[in-house]
Amino acid sequence: MNFIMNLIKRILYNISCILFVLNGMKPWRIGYNFYKHKKIREALERGGFDAKKLPPGHGFRIDDRIVEYPWLFSRLPDGEGNLLDAGSVLNIDYILSHKALGSKKIFISTLAPERHCFCQRGVSYVYQDLRDTCYKDYYFDWIVCLSTLEHVGMDNTMVYTKDLTKMENDPLAYLRVIKEFRRILKPGGVLYLSVPFGKHKNHGWFQVFDGVMVDRIVSAFSPSFAIENYFKYEPDGWMTAFREECKEALSYDMITEKTPGKDYAAASGANVCLELVK
Repeated sequence: MNFIMNLIKRILYNISCILFVLNGMKPWRIGYNFYKHKKIREALERGGFDAKKLPPGHGFRIDDRIVEYPWLFSRLPDGEGNLLDAGSVLNIDYILSHKALGSKKIFISTLAPERHCFCQRGVSYVYQDLRDTCYKDYYFDWIVCLSTLEHVGMDNTMVYTKDLTKMENDPLAYLRVIKEFRRILKPGGVLYLSVPFGKHKNHGWFQVFDGVMVDRIVSAFSPSFAIENYFKYEPDGWMTAFREECKEALSYDMITEKTPGKDYAAASGANVCLELVK
């Protein structure tokens, strides 16, 4: 019975991917999420991610995750230790199966319970505000926070929760999160962080970070070592870029905007990935 069910799932998965392609590969239409995860899996299995040079057509019409996950796993070392997933970006079966996570104790902190739970794998879940976590000082070896910081202090009732106390408009709340990350990270520990980058705009449920805001993040964390990688979406896919090349990038708001822009960016027009060592 399990074999038959898995076979049916694979068939439906492949059909959805084909439909997405046949219908013009328009982001967030039928089959998009299946196709997106198919491409992410392929990128992770292929390995060899180079933040300085992406292959032609990388992540064509796919959102930031197609650069964030490969970037993360190209930087995160194997080995034991405590890892915090701040925002629940790792809470996916094939992501949690990655060899870099195999011997790590994983804690997932997010705003509200989600559909999938992997407690049987030893993953711990804590539902809380990232500005005020329950963890003790110097507990984590690594913190992963991918495309999450832009939602902190914003109106999360538009997408993530029905809790009206989370209907906020505090564009500087992200700095409290950074200071909290520094508190709970061990000396020498690493924060892997990404946010949408470009021309600053408050979309209500998220905001786009500009250069000044990124500099504030780095200043608030006060790293002993830092690396910044910028990625920009072009009509034919994602490419590496310099900060200056990304400063006017716009993000597509799939909640309030009916259709993407002419380049069909599925989310951010640019993304910055930060590796900050305490």
